[in-house]
Amino acid sequence: MGRELLLEIGTEEIPARFLPPVLEEMSVSFRKMLDAERIGVGEILTWGTPRRLALVAREVAEAQAEVTQEIIGPPKAVAVDAAGQPTPAAAGFARAQGVAVSDLIEVDTPRGVYLAVKKSTTGGLTGERLPELLPGFILGLSFPKSMRWGSETITFARPIHWILARFGGAVVDFEVGDVTSSGATFGHRFLAPGAVEVADAQAYVAALLAANVIVDPAARRALLSEQLARAAAGVKGKVVDNPGLLEENIFLVEYPSVVVGNFEDRFLALPDEVLITSMREHQRYFSLRGADGRLLPHFIAVNNTLTRNPDVVAQGHERVIRARLADAMFFFQEDSKTPLAKRVDALKGVVFHSLLGTSYEKMERFRELAVSLSRQLAPELADAVARAATLCKADIVTEMVGEFPSLQGVMGRQYALLSGEPPEVAEALFTHYLPRHADDELPQDKVGALVGLADRLDTICGCFGVGLSPTGTADPYGLRRHALAVIRILRSTKLHLDLVAAVALALELLKDKISRTREETALEVLDFFQTRLQRLLLAEGFDYETITAVLAAGCRDVVDAADKVRALHEFRQSPEFPSLATAFKRVINIAQGAEPGKVDTAIFQYGEENILYQSTVLMESQVTQALESRDYPGVCRALASLRGPVDAYFEKVMVMAEDADLRRNRLALLVRISQTFLLMADFSKITTS
Repeated sequence: MGRELLLEIGTEEIPARFLPPVLEEMSVSFRKMLDAERIGVGEILTWGTPRRLALVAREVAEAQAEVTQEIIGPPKAVAVDAAGQPTPAAAGFARAQGVAVSDLIEVDTPRGVYLAVKKSTTGGLTGERLPELLPGFILGLSFPKSMRWGSETITFARPIHWILARFGGAVVDFEVGDVTSSGATFGHRFLAPGAVEVADAQAYVAALLAANVIVDPAARRALLSEQLARAAAGVKGKVVDNPGLLEENIFLVEYPSVVVGNFEDRFLALPDEVLITSMREHQRYFSLRGADGRLLPHFIAVNNTLTRNPDVVAQGHERVIRARLADAMFFFQEDSKTPLAKRVDALKGVVFHSLLGTSYEKMERFRELAVSLSRQLAPELADAVARAATLCKADIVTEMVGEFPSLQGVMGRQYALLSGEPPEVAEALFTHYLPRHADDELPQDKVGALVGLADRLDTICGCFGVGLSPTGTADPYGLRRHALAVIRILRSTKLHLDLVAAVALALELLKDKISRTREETALEVLDFFQTRLQRLLLAEGFDYETITAVLAAGCRDVVDAADKVRALHEFRQSPEFPSLATAFKRVINIAQGAEPGKVDTAIFQYGEENILYQSTVLMESQVTQALESRDYPGVCRALASLRGPVDAYFEKVMVMAEDADLRRNRLALLVRISQTFLLMADFSKITTS
């Protein structure tokens, strides 16, 4: 029966964004630490508020597990003489291990019989190990930023004020910096700041609740969600959904308490995104919508203290938000005085990257690329694409985006409409940024999709071209995210982009900026895209071999490649696939290195040769038709039709005939077959049994 460990690290207020990652890290790191110490542990819970990080480990073993180690010594042939007596080698090994020669055992190894000794090490008591382990565990936690305080040399997210540590109810004594562990915690900084002795996790949660602290984030989330819904209903509204804002508020408070505030109706003239963003980013307030979907002149603020007079607190919040919204109104009115098109030249003063030029230069590059893509994929949209590409970065220099960078694109769309731009152009100024993150929506309009593709291709090719490609986990320019966005957009919009040609054009437009050769850069960029597509398809549940087989045959068009993977994945479930794959492997192995050539039917010696040839001609025709219509299941069916003729051919015909003409002719037929199969996939990459 194990014991419970309760650990709490009390600190100054830790930033909200630091908390979810470190709580997850605490659980993983603590289990790894105990595993390394051979200490068994059951469930591990982590809780946290801005002022405390807590861990509860249940069923912690009272002692380390005993370990038995087998130490190999000299070979028996060296350690034992012909009379069966131990030699000095055996005696020396026993002495070095602190055992008698009689304690040595014989063990069989791949190299023969050796002498060995088994040693058992008794585990130490967990309660004696914890004082040594816990300081390192605490100081080993990672944060985006850490700090020192006072005269201390240790670092942590924020200064540590107290440490609660109990194992089986007993205090675990240790020090971290100038803080000594104890059996007490502290309540809410303002509502119940005194120390509270607690014996275990159950008492800990109850004592903190009585001291106005809800230590479990899940419990705070449930309470806050309930309070928000109730407060919104009080003004006949509904909270604008924002999971990120809810998460942030959960980790900004120890005990949530909400109040409803109001603002003047005149501010509702601002675009919804401006109102929501201003309240969210400046004050962490929740916006409300009415039954008709329109924003209401109300907001909900989350406080970290229970309010005696909610009206007084609300008035304080209202004074703050009134000033913020007045600023936003001023920015919007000032920005609206200048047509968006007249702001484009100002991009010449905005540096995109010191090695890749200004935002204006970047815009000129990806505009040309976007127009080229449009002429290939959607010629009727070329003019709209050119206009959208010209304007899509102009809102960077507006006052509103300067204050709220997250509104880039949102304000571009708004100001474009106010400037009289066509709706499809205005919409593209927003949608070309989509998707902004992994779970974000994708652009539904082709104008925005094409501009976004060109923008991202320019960024990826430019960064690779000047040596700024991702390394390991470091990807400061978000190139993996950009590449994944390109793939997702292409698949969503079914745009059959020739990625090789697009990358080549992007690099041509970058030729005055990049420092590496275009050929070398293109190879790296295309491999980068292929790796992203491979990982995406693996995440969708397709097997590695199928993906590898398709991508090995080419990946110019990611939409086609993904469709081929799906078709081949389904084809592999058919009963005829294993024998077909085996036959194709035999074809490609024999034809490997052979030169393509014309097949001369006049020198066929066997009926099986003619049958295979005629079947190949028919199969090629079917494959060509299926490829033209992108019917990849149809391609698989056409390839499968060759199974019988190939099997019969190999049973009867000796390909590597002594006669050079016969050998060349038979190899030419196999090369022709292998080339057709490779239009779908490299079947040699697939194992068969």
